[in-house]
Amino acid sequence: MSQLPIKRVVVVGGGTAGWLAAAVLARAMGASLEILLVESETIGTVGVGEATIPQIRNVNAFLGIDEDQMLRATAGTIKLAIEFKDWWRVGHSYLHAFGEVGLPLGPLPFQHYWLRSCAEPSAVDLWTYSINAVAARAHRMARLERVGRSPIVGPKYAFHFDAARYGHMLRQYAEKRGVRRIDGTIVDVTLRGTDGFIDAVVLEGGARVSGDLFIDCSGFRGLLIERALGSDLEDWRAWLPCDRALAVQSEAVGPLRPYTQANARAAGWQWRIPLQHRTGNGHVYCSEYMNDDEATAVLLANLEGRALGEPRLIRFTSGVRRRTWVRNCVAVGLAAGFIEPLESTAIHLAQSGISRLLALFPDRGFDSAVLEEYNRKVYEEYAQVRDFLLLHYRATERDDTPFWRHCAGLQATDTLRRKLALFGATGQIFREGEELFTEQSWLQVMTGQGVRPRRYHPAADNLSPEQCTEFLTNIRVLIRGAVEHMSTHEGFIAEHCATAK
Repeated sequence: MSQLPIKRVVVVGGGTAGWLAAAVLARAMGASLEILLVESETIGTVGVGEATIPQIRNVNAFLGIDEDQMLRATAGTIKLAIEFKDWWRVGHSYLHAFGEVGLPLGPLPFQHYWLRSCAEPSAVDLWTYSINAVAARAHRMARLERVGRSPIVGPKYAFHFDAARYGHMLRQYAEKRGVRRIDGTIVDVTLRGTDGFIDAVVLEGGARVSGDLFIDCSGFRGLLIERALGSDLEDWRAWLPCDRALAVQSEAVGPLRPYTQANARAAGWQWRIPLQHRTGNGHVYCSEYMNDDEATAVLLANLEGRALGEPRLIRFTSGVRRRTWVRNCVAVGLAAGFIEPLESTAIHLAQSGISRLLALFPDRGFDSAVLEEYNRKVYEEYAQVRDFLLLHYRATERDDTPFWRHCAGLQATDTLRRKLALFGATGQIFREGEELFTEQSWLQVMTGQGVRPRRYHPAADNLSPEQCTEFLTNIRVLIRGAVEHMSTHEGFIAEHCATAK
């Protein structure tokens, strides 16, 4: 039994990351932990993390948040996939759909049978074997465990939602469970003279907020982790060159798509996220190849509805802290690092950091083995996400603008190089440890970006041509039949979680 238990946790910063940390710790630790959250009404949050990935359903389930109530409160919609348009070539688009693609047969992953079929005149694209992709293209949605009695699982989904409203929900949840909010601006951080640990944060007016463990959710500023403790950011612009984003909301116009759009532009890309009451838009770009005025013009020219305000500029550097846990301070969310929102990973990375903190929850001794393991796993996860995003930029045939010519020449990291080489040689994909993105995710993006293997596994030839055709056809027929019986996405929202007008 620990003789030095953590008694008080101070979360610095609100927003989604801060209130998510407070809510999860309150739910997990109960009355054994005093949790204070310090935030200032005068300091805004980035607040554009409005597209998520399916892992958010895990934390919502842990907190006991009803899914339909959450969607209703946040004007949320369903997300089955991300559409990438003009990334490989201008005029080409593909989906990165959640969930499974096809079915494995025996020891072989599905892609080997599909790759075998590609030599036939009757071959169809990879995404006809994904229930998520077929439903997304048809703008349909249903909650299904399985497709009939088959082994094909139902759609795996995430959400689009108003991030500010979601943060407000988390705040209400946390405060009901004893989290105390302190409104104030931090003007100083005092360190203990004996060991350099954080002793307290000092607010305007002189009030001190002390604690045993501090969670830095102060965003890009890194108020504790960087300014007080000196943990700097490892700059990844050599692989992810975009460094600015403009965000603006626009009027909602149909159709209500159950997927995020990521449309490539001359010096970056533009997101489109459909909510019930509006659409979230943003233009992510590289300032070396496009100035802010040009980027604003591109964003506004490509809105589907009337802009509901002026675009907001966000400057950023893609990268992660070399150490996200230093002494008695853990950085979560943007304070830990930032990777552009191409695959909607921001909320997940905050969620993952909080979950890992909970699994490795320290005592006041802050054993170095705990900190080393946490830092190693966080860095590894960010680096794996970086590699996946780098694939989108690097595997392109576009040479129509200086930016895309630059991207085509980006150097692969060693880990990405190995993965591409193996897939190119054999059609095989292996997931690295606890890697966020599955083999099916890598398969879809590599295929969508024009990466083709030179061969498939020879065991796929154990099926006769007739057996292979029957196997593939049955999967397509089952998926198509299931999707035809689904409600439209708009009908699903109206039935389950429509926000009151």
